[in-house]
Amino acid sequence: MEFKTKLNEYIAFTEESLKSYNAHSEESAPQKNLIDAMNYSLEAGGKRIRPVLVYAFCEAFCGDIRKAKAPACAIEMIHTFSLIHDDLPAMDDDDLRRGRPSCHKAFDEAMAILAGDALSVLPFGIIADDAELTADQKVKIISVLAKAVGRDGMIGGQVIDMENEKRSDVDEDNLRNMYKNKTGRLIAVSCVMGCICAGADDKAIKAAEDYAYSLGLAFQIIDDILDVTSTQEELGKPIGSDEDENKTTFVTLHGVEGAKRIAAQITDEALSALDRIENSEFLRELTEMLLRRKN
Repeated sequence: MEFKTKLNEYIAFTEESLKSYNAHSEESAPQKNLIDAMNYSLEAGGKRIRPVLVYAFCEAFCGDIRKAKAPACAIEMIHTFSLIHDDLPAMDDDDLRRGRPSCHKAFDEAMAILAGDALSVLPFGIIADDAELTADQKVKIISVLAKAVGRDGMIGGQVIDMENEKRSDVDEDNLRNMYKNKTGRLIAVSCVMGCICAGADDKAIKAAEDYAYSLGLAFQIIDDILDVTSTQEELGKPIGSDEDENKTTFVTLHGVEGAKRIAAQITDEALSALDRIENSEFLRELTEMLLRRKN
């Protein structure tokens, strides 16, 4: 199947499934404002890269993507929760997200906090209640997802990011470690969950992780570049925010052209990791697409 057709199929399946998991009901009427705030951010668009990776790795190892639906939607909810909280005044204080007001601007700060909180816990219930996954798969997926999100994962990476704003000695090793946690963990767990859904072995999971950490680092470096080369209209959020917040990035350390060379090199490392994975044609095209992205 052609790459774009397959990509759109994965995205459409994600959109449909997300709506079903957080729909209004008579029982949830008292929480209408909360559900609206959750869906406002959840349905705001985005590339859906993380759920796409769940589906792609599941199919790469001959799995059925129906078994990957719950973890794919779970990771997008976790990602969305992180964006809602990142935009808050206490964090990055951004008023725009994906071309429209951030959740705390569309609703209010308290509701945005609660919407993010709700999107951080709903995913684990979705996985636990899923009818397609085995009990063993559910336990493995919940375990790897919790570790990827928490103290030693995305949230821990955000802590490092915030503390780096107060430092003048941030070097490349520090940045790589921060990006591995803040960005790479969720990308890596997306690939790993897809493998688990397909019943892949530990060797396959290791190959998926190696690929994902390179992909995640390249993805974040491209973000650094776009923050200084793109426009607010293209990105759907304010540009130049890294400099405004005194953040050291790969562009700060190496300049735009240097950062581009490093992103291309790390993308090549991700592609090399795919040599250990059969049926990786879609993943190769996806990797190349993410290197060339403009938003």
